[in-house]
Amino acid sequence: MPERLSFYVKRESILHRLNPLSKLSIVFAFIFLSFLSPFRWLAPALAIPVITLSFVGNVQRQFLNIALKLILPAVLFMFVMQSIFLPGGETVLFAIWIFDVTLETVEKAFITVSRIFVMISAFAILLLTTHPSELMSDLTRRGLPGQFAYVIISTLQIIPQMQAKAQTIIAAQRSRGLDTESSFKKRVGALVPLVGPLVFGSLVEVEERAIAIEARGFTSTRTKTSLYEIPDTIFDKTLRWSLVLLVIIAIVSRIWLS
Repeated sequence: MPERLSFYVKRESILHRLNPLSKLSIVFAFIFLSFLSPFRWLAPALAIPVITLSFVGNVQRQFLNIALKLILPAVLFMFVMQSIFLPGGETVLFAIWIFDVTLETVEKAFITVSRIFVMISAFAILLLTTHPSELMSDLTRRGLPGQFAYVIISTLQIIPQMQAKAQTIIAAQRSRGLDTESSFKKRVGALVPLVGPLVFGSLVEVEERAIAIEARGFTSTRTKTSLYEIPDTIFDKTLRWSLVLLVIIAIVSRIWLS
């Protein structure tokens, strides 16, 4: 099985066929609407269309896996902490030691974690339906400096790259007789021979990648061409401008109603 260097899942769907910039616009539209809308309960409501997008992109299984392992534990922890430690509120629901959990703080915490959920989930769907090379090619074609595009793509790929490298190191150490599946104490002890190769191997990869991209003319000021043309249809352009208009309406409404 080849190493997965991104979260991208190849599927045939409407979401996969969209221009990468259009999908990026959808993500930022969800974020701006959830944080800047004058209607507090819009953020929890936006969770429904975000989850629906995973079905549209036919990546619902992968999204559910990410949500259960990463997103939900994080937002639940934030919800509990904010419900307990946020100051203010008059309607006391119950007390925990010296802390009073009020209805007002629970509502604030719920709105906050809903915004975080929408933001992370939208980015997760972007990663699942957009290949990093397509996103970088489209952004650089539109004038984004290559250095910024490289930083963005490296950030998107760092977790799956580390996961793939860790699995390779674990398999190699197991073949040498390292016990990684017995008692908890032995598994903790096995971390030392795993962390060293992972860290130093990642540092070596950074140097090798820097040499590789420099050899390919990464810093050249000449106009670059791409082997693959990323389609940008009228539907994509209309969708992006509609999202921009929607965000502007939300900002104006917030200013008007404040």
